[in-house]
Amino acid sequence: MDNMLQFMKLVGQLKRIPRTGWVYRNVKQPESVSDHMYRMSMMALTIQDVSVNKERIIKMALVHDLAESIVGDIAPADNVSKEEKHRREKEAMEHISGLLEDGLRKEVYELWEEYENQTSSEAKLVKQLDQLEMVLQAHEYEELEGKPGRLQEFFTSTEGRFHHPEVVGLLKSLNEERARHIASKGQNDAEKSTETKSHTPTTSS
Repeated sequence: MDNMLQFMKLVGQLKRIPRTGWVYRNVKQPESVSDHMYRMSMMALTIQDVSVNKERIIKMALVHDLAESIVGDIAPADNVSKEEKHRREKEAMEHISGLLEDGLRKEVYELWEEYENQTSSEAKLVKQLDQLEMVLQAHEYEELEGKPGRLQEFFTSTEGRFHHPEVVGLLKSLNEERARHIASKGQNDAEKSTETKSHTPTTSS
């Protein structure tokens, strides 16, 4: 049981590791890796597609970022190559899964490896859920800050990456809601600008 305790403590670390992308964009109180993984898992739970293994999707969402409990959330801006990032995470996953009993050890590591290598339809769907959760969170931060459009780069970085019909449907709803917020903000700013000009005192000649 000592190893299981250490495993659970590593899982707990994810609650204290902020998502690096939000930190770099000066988001107040950025979500943790654990926050991200939880909503991804809920997304996986709601998938209706019977052609994929829902149980495997949920499990993969739960373990896909486990390595970050040791290596942290390595972002593109950290200038770490994909090869080096994979090496670090592979080493971390070997340690983490090694704390588990044989059957579970194999399952957890293989789920992570399947996701990393994108070798199944389940892995490809979980990757899309990962990206969808990110842009949904970006939209929510824009709402909280009252700055629609501020985190556009996250949306731009995911263009063309969504293919699963259910994911595409959710993204469509998200983009429509976000577009309304951006348009509303633009209208409000224009009205404020007009109001300010109308109250600006003029000097007589």
